[in-house]
Amino acid sequence: MSGIASNAQTNAIHKALHVCPIFRGLSQSDLTLVISFTVLKQIDKGQYLFRAGDPCHGFYVVQSGAISLHRVHAGGKEQMIHMVRSGESFAEGSLTMDKGYPADARAVVPTTALLVQKSGFVELLRKKPELSLRMLAAMSNHLRDLVQQIEDLTLGDVETRLINWLLKRCPDVTCQKPVDIDIKVAKRVLASELGTIAETLSRTLAKFRQEGLLQVNGRIIRVLNPRALDTILRCRLGE
Repeated sequence: MSGIASNAQTNAIHKALHVCPIFRGLSQSDLTLVISFTVLKQIDKGQYLFRAGDPCHGFYVVQSGAISLHRVHAGGKEQMIHMVRSGESFAEGSLTMDKGYPADARAVVPTTALLVQKSGFVELLRKKPELSLRMLAAMSNHLRDLVQQIEDLTLGDVETRLINWLLKRCPDVTCQKPVDIDIKVAKRVLASELGTIAETLSRTLAKFRQEGLLQVNGRIIRVLNPRALDTILRCRLGE
């Protein structure tokens, strides 16, 4: 299901765009203009927003849910590039590409995404050149995240990568009180994000539960003591 935002949806779309770094600080009138060429898309789990090479119709902001950006190699193996979650934008760089979108984008859970249409946004860029700087900043952040992901995947083993992933989502790694982390996606998707398979992730989670480091309830992982987990990570990394 998709369509131009209705009056009932405008407030929710306004909120989603307002927190997106590209549009943060934009005047109310300009934000209203953006909403006028924004298309709301409801994507079922497993449905594709686009595939690599598809013509670019604009870029997206995830309102709720999660989108897997990935490439499929010649042998059929899928390689995840990035998991886009609520509040994040993606595919901005495709606005200037003649070859279309460079990767596949698939919903890993039921997702609501906002398509900021190319024609309207490019026209706004001509009127508001400062938006170009925000676009560059957003793309720079995506590149930084990609580099960080590559670095994370070079960490020694799945256990170390999982600890690192969890600690990045703890507000304070020096805290000794439990922290709940909603992974928001199926464990097999998280496994792919960590560069492993679901069975290995399940064994790792079971081991950490037995060691008293975590509790797992569905998609909620409770880190019982972030400070202790951070100490373990530092020891593993030789710090």
